[in-house]
Amino acid sequence: MKAFPAARTHGPIRANSLIMGDFLDLAFQLESGRPLPVLSRFEGPIGIRVSGRAPARMQADLDQLLKRLRQEAGIDIQRGTLASGNHITVEMIPKRALQRQVPHAACFVAPNVTSWSDYLRNRGTARTDWAQLRQRRQMAVFIPSDVSPQEMRDCLHEEIAQALGPVNDLYRLENSVFNDDNFHAVLTGFDMLILRAFYAPEIKSGQSRADVADRLPALLMRLNPAGGTGTPRMTPATPAPWKQAIADALGREKPIRLRQAAAQRAVTIARERGWQDTRMAFSLFAMGRLYMRSNSHTAFTAFQEAEAIYRDRVGTDLHAAHMGVQLAAYALSAGHADQAIATIDRHVPAVTQAQNAALLATLLMIKAEALDHQGHQSDAARVRLDSLGWARYGFGSNAQVGARLQEIAAIAPG
Repeated sequence: MKAFPAARTHGPIRANSLIMGDFLDLAFQLESGRPLPVLSRFEGPIGIRVSGRAPARMQADLDQLLKRLRQEAGIDIQRGTLASGNHITVEMIPKRALQRQVPHAACFVAPNVTSWSDYLRNRGTARTDWAQLRQRRQMAVFIPSDVSPQEMRDCLHEEIAQALGPVNDLYRLENSVFNDDNFHAVLTGFDMLILRAFYAPEIKSGQSRADVADRLPALLMRLNPAGGTGTPRMTPATPAPWKQAIADALGREKPIRLRQAAAQRAVTIARERGWQDTRMAFSLFAMGRLYMRSNSHTAFTAFQEAEAIYRDRVGTDLHAAHMGVQLAAYALSAGHADQAIATIDRHVPAVTQAQNAALLATLLMIKAEALDHQGHQSDAARVRLDSLGWARYGFGSNAQVGARLQEIAAIAPG
């Protein structure tokens, strides 16, 4: 199994005036659209402990994350129980047990509870209502114990970030884990800036949106001088019909034809609004995925247009790579090995930077098949061996790794 070293993040690419608007929307609203009356955070040092069966690799990933939070976000967080009483519990739960209670969650965070049993006793009550929070003291993060190392790590990053800071996600953010498109799973430079601002001395638990808005211009100028000056620029909210269409397209409850129709609705709404941002591209991505089995031409065209949008924007190289893996697979299936290899080589750096082992392994597996198709067996064997180390981290079990290898081998022309 291969694993990534500590992430080297780039600074945020958005202007401070936009980041101010992002911060306010992230800090004072839930994903449902429900407003939060005040900002809440931990006050003082924070302890974190792990319960349940936690693999050594997950423990190492947690230590790496905590080090980044201390260095990049300036948060006083460490392993153990502290006198301050502030703590986050990370509890490992079998995936089946977790999803039996919360069917649509891969992992999640809950306020004011210390364990899974504590959560089950208090869910749906005022105690676990985010809108009732005035200051954070106890948070619990629940992670499946029987998934791949990458999925555990991704859960750690997103849920601990939400335990500390924003509990909202915004589709408009290009380079952030605070986005429901799920392309980024490792905290980015933007995310660390948001968390650093959350825990800056100018901000306190219990402050209103107006109080925080007054402090943000000077605060962000201090933390991110490259972002410039200005007052908060609020971005119009993403319309509910588009978000519902995306939710229907990505959900698994409805028949495929209804999910395809929902993806087409999302694309139509995006075109009618003249979007050429990540929301337009994500609509096309959703449509492409849903038509892969029934209409390869429609799927290919959608992925191609989405990749062009992502490649044309700053900070969306990883997004483009998610389209690129589909386009490389199409090129391989059509016998265009050179095109497949060129596409993969273009996207590997961004995938490596984002530490997505599953996507990296898939790209390298496709490249190995393309090299085989060209008659370069020794190079193919070397690349395939490299892919297997990343696949163990990204997919987990030998059975899952073998299934992905077989799936990609079946794509290649005979």
